[in-house]
Amino acid sequence: MKFLRSIAIGFLFGFFVLSVQAESSGSNFLLEVLEKNAEEGDANAQFNLGGLYDSGDGVRQDYVKAREWYEQAAAQGHASAQFNLGLLYKNGQGVRQDYVKAREWYEQAAAQGNADAQVNLGLLYDRGQGVRQDYVKAREWYEQAAAQGNASAQNNLGVLYANGDGVRQDYVKAREWFEQAAAQGDANAQVSLGGLYANGRGVRQDYVKAREWYEQAAAQGHVDAQFNLGVLYGSGRGVRQDYVKAREWYEQAAAQGNADAQRNLGVLYERGQGVRQDYVKAREWYEQAAAQGDAIAQHSLGFLYGSGQGVRQDYVKAREWYEQAAAQGDALSYVGLGLLYFSGNGVRQSRHQAVEYFGKGCDLGAQLGCDFYREYKGTTTAK
Repeated sequence: MKFLRSIAIGFLFGFFVLSVQAESSGSNFLLEVLEKNAEEGDANAQFNLGGLYDSGDGVRQDYVKAREWYEQAAAQGHASAQFNLGLLYKNGQGVRQDYVKAREWYEQAAAQGNADAQVNLGLLYDRGQGVRQDYVKAREWYEQAAAQGNASAQNNLGVLYANGDGVRQDYVKAREWFEQAAAQGDANAQVSLGGLYANGRGVRQDYVKAREWYEQAAAQGHVDAQFNLGVLYGSGRGVRQDYVKAREWYEQAAAQGNADAQRNLGVLYERGQGVRQDYVKAREWYEQAAAQGDAIAQHSLGFLYGSGQGVRQDYVKAREWYEQAAAQGDALSYVGLGLLYFSGNGVRQSRHQAVEYFGKGCDLGAQLGCDFYREYKGTTTAK
């Protein structure tokens, strides 16, 4: 089960800037006033002017000018400006990407209690960016922000406890932190809570509650939640089995590039579940997932080419797809390669090589590989 960290984005605009958003001659006047105040040294005006250039709101977006105005405000101790400078350095916007400088600016803002800076400092230590990876320090920064009610920090603490990073693994504490973040609408935390309920970690297994949490995150467009809902509807867990709804959720996730959803759509079209059976569409979905390195999709393409379903039968392409999947440890693809060598389809026939592939598939857990290996070992001649 995958747990996702949340990132603090930051607050770019103050009350004054909101007043500047009107598209009128008055907005030009307000912008002039803001520039005048910023040039006279008003830190809030400098920060807000930086925010306009940062977002391109009412002016042409210009990260260099954003940085310059943030720097003037930050020099006066403006915590939000310091945090936003950290973001610019972290993202390489208007400056060369520099995690060390990002950390330095975050530290100045965090020392003033800026929760977003504390979260992002935690992330740097969590990922080892600009610092040596240190989950304990990551946890300490997250805790400071979480104490201020920061949902991203609460979610990230949940991730640490779920994975046992910097703390003893504790799904109950993970759930408690996820719940706090989820109550504030953090989609990552909602997905993670759904995962805990689906797998019975830190809670009694409950697919209905898993579905409810996934639905909240999916309503925010969270791709993993959309995929997981597809799985629940496809398997009939927590809901009545419904391949049509499974397809609908997979389609939403697939549209965001989720390889698992693309592959599962291929399965639905191959089997005719929730859709009219269509090997061509199955192949198209498998190809999208396979292009992202999905081994199961690569194996499925090998099978389609080997059987001539949705494509002209082509044993050479079948072999190529099986090889890609086998290189990632896909057990059935080793069996598929073994069958090609056993029959000499798309390759020079070699029963010795076939048995080798059957054995590899067996070692990786494919019972069919074990069956073929047992049946044919000792009856081969090296070729």
